Amino acid sequence: MKSVQDKLTQGHKSRKSYQEVYQEILADEDVAAFIRQEGLNQDEINRSISKFFEFVSQRDKFLSKDASYIAVGYQPVLVMNQGYADVSYLETAELVEHRRLETIKNRIQLINLPASLRQVTIDDLDFDDDYRFEVYKALDDFVEQVGHNNKGLYLYGNFGIGKSYLMAYLAHRLSIARQLSTTMLHYPTFVVDIKNAIKDASVKEKIDQIKTAEVLVLDDIGAEQHSPWVRDDVLQVILQYRMQENLPTFFTSNFSFADLERHFAAGRTGDETWQAKRVMERIRFLATEIHLQGVNRR
Repeated sequence: MKSVQDKLTQGHKSRKSYQEVYQEILADEDVAAFIRQEGLNQDEINRSISKFFEFVSQRDKFLSKDASYIAVGYQPVLVMNQGYADVSYLETAELVEHRRLETIKNRIQLINLPASLRQVTIDDLDFDDDYRFEVYKALDDFVEQVGHNNKGLYLYGNFGIGKSYLMAYLAHRLSIARQLSTTMLHYPTFVVDIKNAIKDASVKEKIDQIKTAEVLVLDDIGAEQHSPWVRDDVLQVILQYRMQENLPTFFTSNFSFADLERHFAAGRTGDETWQAKRVMERIRFLATEIHLQGVNRR
């Protein structure tokens, strides 16, 4: 085991003596302040010298952002430990903020949607577009009332006007303000996945994952290749569960309620208006229809 003297003089290009290094460490502003604050006597100082050396060395690396720093994200500080000095490593403000932002992002589950939607915040909203104020107000009202009024929104309009973007903003707000998790699901891709899942018998597992989501956004509903089986045995099961459990549910679509009903009624065996109305009854219960206007932003 190396002596304290070896540790203190190791690596010094000038080959300073132990006594020279010792005096430099004690003259360090932070070390000297700590000694005064704790009222250390000479024996306690001598027993603390290797820890003072560690502190000065690691502090300098921390401040200079040296790649060899041993505790990235943590700041070295001097503390007392059973009669002598020790070095503790405290979380930096940057690390705390990073973890906070990661927690916010991790509450947003994206299924077959761009990862960039996790980054959407209020700073990304366009407040110069008068068409969006009704939607902004509805989203803010929901955040304020969730838990008392869980009715979501059915946001419809033309391609590329930012419907999914606004739902991502909502998910971000819910994560920050209410610590709620949101699952955003690209519905047309989900339909394809469900049909493929028949082969490996994982349909129920996929349905259960979606129907129990804390907050659910079904994105681009109506753009899927219509299937009576998916409509009646998948979508309706999800909606029925969420209606019974009063779980917040949102939708985006290019179709209005009336157009979506016609989409669901177009069965291969002819008119399926009754089946379509059953699904729409649940969507209307879960969400308020809002028409988002604007230009294509893609």
